[in-house]
Amino acid sequence: MQEASFIELDGNSLSIDQVVAVARNDAKVKLSDDPSVSAAITASYQVKEKLIAERLPIYGVTTGFGDSVHRQISPEKAARLQMNMIRFMNSGTGPFVPVEVARATVLVRANCLARGHSAVRPEILNRLLELLNLGVAPAIREEGSVGASGDLIPLSYVAAMLAGTRQVFYKGALRNTSEVLQELGLQPLTIVSKESLAIHNGTSYMTGIAALAAADARMLAEIADLCTAMTVEVLLGIEGSFDPFIHDVAKPHPGQVRSAARIREWLEGSRLVRQYDEVVRSEGEIGEDGYRELRIRIQDHYSIRCAPHYIGVLRDTLEWVEKWLTIEMNSSNDNPLFDVATERVLSGGNFSGGHVGMAMDALKTAVASVGDLMDRQLELVVDEKFNAGLTPNLISRSVASGSEAGLHHGFKGMQLCCSSLVAEALNRCMPMTVFSRSTECHNQDKVSMGATAARQARAVVELVQKAAAIHLLALCQAAYLRGPEKLGRTRKVYDKIREHVPPVEGDREMDVDIEKVLDLIKKGELF
Repeated sequence: MQEASFIELDGNSLSIDQVVAVARNDAKVKLSDDPSVSAAITASYQVKEKLIAERLPIYGVTTGFGDSVHRQISPEKAARLQMNMIRFMNSGTGPFVPVEVARATVLVRANCLARGHSAVRPEILNRLLELLNLGVAPAIREEGSVGASGDLIPLSYVAAMLAGTRQVFYKGALRNTSEVLQELGLQPLTIVSKESLAIHNGTSYMTGIAALAAADARMLAEIADLCTAMTVEVLLGIEGSFDPFIHDVAKPHPGQVRSAARIREWLEGSRLVRQYDEVVRSEGEIGEDGYRELRIRIQDHYSIRCAPHYIGVLRDTLEWVEKWLTIEMNSSNDNPLFDVATERVLSGGNFSGGHVGMAMDALKTAVASVGDLMDRQLELVVDEKFNAGLTPNLISRSVASGSEAGLHHGFKGMQLCCSSLVAEALNRCMPMTVFSRSTECHNQDKVSMGATAARQARAVVELVQKAAAIHLLALCQAAYLRGPEKLGRTRKVYDKIREHVPPVEGDREMDVDIEKVLDLIKKGELF
């Protein structure tokens, strides 16, 4: 690898896009070459060693953890205390998290420790980054964090990896850590005073999950704008709902303005959409009796003309969510922290995941709302009562009559599946941060539940990604029925999907079709 291809960690400048690059694309990482970074790490370790030598109680270093803080041990026992912490915290439940989540967790934890307030040796950070670069990821149990002495239980599996215990994922297989380290010619690290606590006691698990969820939600906003544009096209809808006057001038929420602009961009060159003036003038004038029933709708349904108002909420939510997450992943969030300038050790609560939890509660709600929007658009497209002359359930015209008439149901099953997915997403929108628990002998008597909120946000995003895949398939089928040559800039997405999934000519299994489009969404290959 060339030096320029490495992402450098300095504790201050890690971005969500870099987390995605490392977690999903195996980008290489290293500690910053800036001498001040390694100097700060070493200095905090030296301050800790100086304070330990004074044989005073230092929380989690020469005392027990949490409510056991009143039990002091000698400096000679400090390393054993750290190893025991790994053992008793390895008590998570549930399946192992995906490798990308484990990699994001390790990266964010290393960056937080790189700030130089956590009193760990440089060897700890270098080993974390070395294992990332070698493709080794800790096997982390998904459940068990209350998110306020940090993510103690999930992060214990990161510490176990360094110590050579438990299991890791390597080359697609779950293996014993000791075997993998031996294969790579590495020795397990000896964990010394404070180092286990510094790894456990932080928000990096919830933040790693949250960063990936936010990146995926950002892509979902783009996809929702695309789907809205295609829905307008296949339903012969009215372009005026997205006019700059309505959004830029009359109600300029930034996300709404952006969403409307993106929809207009997708509609450029379309021969299917109609202008408002064109629609109302096509009806002629009202008669002398002063009343008539119009044959056409002069306004589209809310799920179409209000789409920027809901997708825009997601975009604006992401603005502050990404800001909060960026601060969190570039913070010192363990306890205690060491102030090198004054040679003091200070106990605080930076391990609390309140910002991450609240961000994820808001994000999942905004994402689920957009999922609901797409599901409502899909209903209009497949329903012959609303789809402007398209076939029932988008069946092929070749099977709509003749000997095949009445036998085919097209996208009926797909719409049922989409509705189920969205209902589940909406169901998961109960705020998790309101479920604070008093735990650990009432020492942790106010907790964030940030890790669970992040996991729920990730689950909602994944459900809506699947709903979006179904919606896109239906829209492409509708475009096929209208004539794809009449599409605007959406044509390139239609063509991309057609490279993987052909039009539906008669009833067939479509679960594999969903997986193919879902894969395009997850890999960011739609556009």
